[in-house]
Amino acid sequence: MTLLKDILYKVSLTSTTGDMEVEVKDIVFDSRKVSEGSAFVAVPGTQVDGHDFIDKALELGATSVICEKLPHALNEGITYVQVVNSAKALGIMASNYFGNPSEQIQVVAITGTNGKTTTATLLHQLFMRMGYSTGLLSTVENKINEQVIPATHTTPDAVAVQALLRQMVDEGCTHCFMEASSHAIVQERIAGLKLAGAVFTNITHDHLDYHGTFDAYIKAKKQLFDELPKGAFALVNGDDKRGTVMLQNSKASHQTFALKSPADFKAKIISNTLEGLELDINGKLIWFRMIGAFNAYNLLGVLGVAVLLGEEEDEVLRELSGIPGAKGRFDRISIAGITAIVDYAHTPDALDNVLKTINGVRTGGEQLITIVGCGGNRDTTKRPIMAKLAVQESDKAILTSDNPRFEDPEQILKDMQAGIGPSEIRKTLTIVDRKEAIKTACMLSQKGDIILIAGKGHEDYQEIKGVKHHFDDAEIVTEFLQQLTQN
Repeated sequence: MTLLKDILYKVSLTSTTGDMEVEVKDIVFDSRKVSEGSAFVAVPGTQVDGHDFIDKALELGATSVICEKLPHALNEGITYVQVVNSAKALGIMASNYFGNPSEQIQVVAITGTNGKTTTATLLHQLFMRMGYSTGLLSTVENKINEQVIPATHTTPDAVAVQALLRQMVDEGCTHCFMEASSHAIVQERIAGLKLAGAVFTNITHDHLDYHGTFDAYIKAKKQLFDELPKGAFALVNGDDKRGTVMLQNSKASHQTFALKSPADFKAKIISNTLEGLELDINGKLIWFRMIGAFNAYNLLGVLGVAVLLGEEEDEVLRELSGIPGAKGRFDRISIAGITAIVDYAHTPDALDNVLKTINGVRTGGEQLITIVGCGGNRDTTKRPIMAKLAVQESDKAILTSDNPRFEDPEQILKDMQAGIGPSEIRKTLTIVDRKEAIKTACMLSQKGDIILIAGKGHEDYQEIKGVKHHFDDAEIVTEFLQQLTQN
């Protein structure tokens, strides 16, 4: 149990009513999870407003309420605290409640449209290989050393973040590498964290369904760097024109990585094949198990973080060269002479990068068949762009379902088809059932061909009308390719 006044340290208060010495059993922002002795934080959300559930929280036993707007009638015996920003207050309170764990561990946040998961995962694997006890908060999974804790969001809620960091510290972790999505940043899910540094990978067309405009999306990413403390580092992609924007007004030390422009951490691609990537880094030729220019950027970002955290460059490069990368990011499956590539690419830029990477290593003669879909209840403007890219950069393209959620998959596919010109229709198939789409691609393939299955990557489900049905692209394509060897 902790006193309410102690967990309100550093929170911007407007007013207080009641006993600030009241004991707090836990901090809750979902009224359904309130129990006797809870402090209920009313957070305005995108779908519902926590202020509408204050009465319910009190009925379930909350003894204190933290909110932006006080109720018209205040219950006797309840402590009310009015704050400027309850979402931010939640993060700060959670940090105080769990003993400010981010002050006892080096936390580095990675943001950007693409590359967050790969960069965070590579850093976790790298520091584990170098002998550190290390935590990971990512889209794919949360980890404390090798212990896996399933992930439900790119960045967990503010209370879960602090609870996980507390567990990491208690289990001896010295570092934690975490993805910081734009949603999490503006929703203050990382409020209360003391960061050792932050990384900006890139920014392209994504999440406009949530942020409204591209400028708002950029500002969401920039907020992470604006709030970095003096003494932290801000490491950005110098080849992305928004990299310098991220550094404006940041009190942290400024560092860059790049392939094309002058930078603190710079590399040159020597060779790029389906087997791996060779880079020249400061005159050293290093071979990596990952491929593509986009992964060269990820590797440089990882190198930069490690060096800025005090590691020796030579040791970092030696260990990094043996790491395979993140699950669902350019995963290769070769059966019957056919190569299937499963990748999470679900934005135009990510899909373009993967397609250009594959086309850059094709030897000629083999065909590229791309399977792609677009998620439901998400940014609709990218649908025709994704379809156009798949058709233009492939010999054949199959448009299919990808987590339709509560939308009609047929309508999603019609939105995608709008990006395809009359001359491109002949090399395009539209198959609503994703399993059938993968089966068709396998049947159309011959020895030497490449099948790209884009959009889901590590995900092992299809989300349809609120229900997640098991579906794993890698499992499905492996099954059908193996059937080809038996025929």
